Amino acid sequence: MQAEPKKSQAESRAVSLVGEEYEVEIGPVAHGGHCIARTSEGQVLFVRHALPGERVVARVTEGEEGARFLRADAVEILDASKDRIEAPCPFAGPGRCGGCDWQHAKPGAQRRLKGEVVTEQLKRLAGLTPEEAGWDGTVMPAEGDKVPAGQVPSWRTRVQYAVDAEGRAGLRKHRSHEVQPIDHCMIAAEGVSELGIERRDWSGMESVEAIAATGSQDRMVILEPRPGARLPLVELDKPVSVMRVEEKDGGVHRVHGRAFVRERADDRTYRVGSGGFWQVHPQAADTLVRAVMQGLLPRKGDMALDLYCGVGLFAGALADRVGDKGAVLGIESGKRAVEDARHNLASFDRVRIEQGKVEAVLPRTGISEADLVVLDPPRAGAGRKTVQHLSSLGARRIAYVACDPAALARDLGYFRDGGYRVRMLRVFDLFPMTSHVECVAILEPAQKGL
Repeated sequence: MQAEPKKSQAESRAVSLVGEEYEVEIGPVAHGGHCIARTSEGQVLFVRHALPGERVVARVTEGEEGARFLRADAVEILDASKDRIEAPCPFAGPGRCGGCDWQHAKPGAQRRLKGEVVTEQLKRLAGLTPEEAGWDGTVMPAEGDKVPAGQVPSWRTRVQYAVDAEGRAGLRKHRSHEVQPIDHCMIAAEGVSELGIERRDWSGMESVEAIAATGSQDRMVILEPRPGARLPLVELDKPVSVMRVEEKDGGVHRVHGRAFVRERADDRTYRVGSGGFWQVHPQAADTLVRAVMQGLLPRKGDMALDLYCGVGLFAGALADRVGDKGAVLGIESGKRAVEDARHNLASFDRVRIEQGKVEAVLPRTGISEADLVVLDPPRAGAGRKTVQHLSSLGARRIAYVACDPAALARDLGYFRDGGYRVRMLRVFDLFPMTSHVECVAILEPAQKGL
């Protein structure tokens, strides 16, 4: 057999378009914090730092000839949207910090853009209009976050700072490992800012995560050293517990102080260890519990499931409402989170927390029916198999809490196949200045008697 001739190096390597500039009209917003445009040749551009309707010069940051799409930054605004403002943060903009997506948009415009993304995802992935999902299209700000243009709410209670080669704390640039040193993060909560992380030398560290609890004065820093580096003596502007990420196993171990922070929600205190999940917005936990409980309307004696239960936030709220004759089963994969959940809910005799992946543990429980279900899956969603199982339990209501509208929409389609319809959807802006939203969908059997 005759061997095929080798391609030349030029033929086998696609031509990079990074640095190329295009004058383009900006189209609709897309999921992920950018807008869509097209080059004169028809190639799709995902453009950051732009707004729908603008005319801009877009500089390519990723992509090559023949690629399905290119990524780009708007580096010059030729015709600005009425929703555009000057970014309040000096570290926001093309080639700088990647933490925020919409610093250049008025707060009300940010929420409208997020609403358009949710609407598009529902239509494309679930075949639902907002009306069919029981949603009026509103993206609700959290209490205290409705600020004038040019102001930024300080909401982020957990900030992971990257550390550059000079020991300066900063944040990663968009889709990059490169560090943007900063002297202040505008969206960081006051409890994080007052630690003074940015003013200290962190030589030898890979990252420094700062946590400021909402329900207490607890503060924690988690240090990840570079290979072979020693921990520094941590002297910050406020008392903190110190944890270390171990090089060998990636586990987090206590160095000084408590190995957890105390959070407060729904009139209960929750212990949250360094590996446990807790919403980063100070108002998020209470906001989501209210939305879930108002949607589910628990009754005394109900049997409820809390899937991906974390440290037990929704399980605790359900246990309070279903009473002594009710029961709650929580399932969570994280070992430390399960320990915290069992501690947090120890006063409830009829609450059980199981450790493991939901798709593996739920079938093993032997549970064949439930009255109520709450699921708060990770960003990838629950998936078809888990949704099919949940649809077979005959729950009169299901609450789905989602941080990704695309995953939510896909799973809503699976629930429809399983005989459930969306009764109500609420969308909350719990991540101001970023492209993220939090959704709560309430589902019920499509036909009465199911």
